[in-house]
Amino acid sequence: MLHYLTVPVTPFQQNASIVWCDATRQAAVIDPGGDLDVLLGEVDRLGLTLGQIWLTHAHIDHAGGTGQLAQRLQLPIVGPHPGDQFWIDGLPQQSAMFGFPPAQHFTPTRWLHDSDTVQVGNETLNVRHCPGHTPGHVVFHAPQIDRAFVGDVLFAGSIGRTDFPQGNHEQLIDSITQRLWPMGDQTVFIPGHGPESTFGRERRSNPYVGNT
Repeated sequence: MLHYLTVPVTPFQQNASIVWCDATRQAAVIDPGGDLDVLLGEVDRLGLTLGQIWLTHAHIDHAGGTGQLAQRLQLPIVGPHPGDQFWIDGLPQQSAMFGFPPAQHFTPTRWLHDSDTVQVGNETLNVRHCPGHTPGHVVFHAPQIDRAFVGDVLFAGSIGRTDFPQGNHEQLIDSITQRLWPMGDQTVFIPGHGPESTFGRERRSNPYVGNT
């Protein structure tokens, strides 16, 4: 069985998620934007072995702690899509601009593409490339527990911003309607900020993408 714990980190209260396979106690962390000691404390509390870093995209609040964590524990960095290379290259500047601790740029161990899969222990998750908020944004879908880790593509009652460099509103709407909705109305999604919701609820009530 796949389990997860969402831990808000950084002044932006970004939802980092620790995901793990119950059978093996192997874990990955999605979007370690910062507050690494908090995240590692939860890993220890749960009795897990952290083996990977997965990234939805490379904005500072999602990726700011990645280089340091990878170096500290010798962890592979998986994702995002190559479209976010320029955001990774700019992490030191992003950290200075937003008052974050100095962030390191890095080279992912493995880039992700649409229809790839990632694995933690005995559990496999599907990867969907969902550009719009950033060109290289990906989403991790765990159909076995009806969950999707969607980063900043979709929120409860809102959608991701597209006014950053290489953001694209039309692409974002297409990503939501063509790649998220088919995962099913029952799927609970964990957004990059704020509370969980379901795709069905957002289809019905989200003013930005409702009834699509």
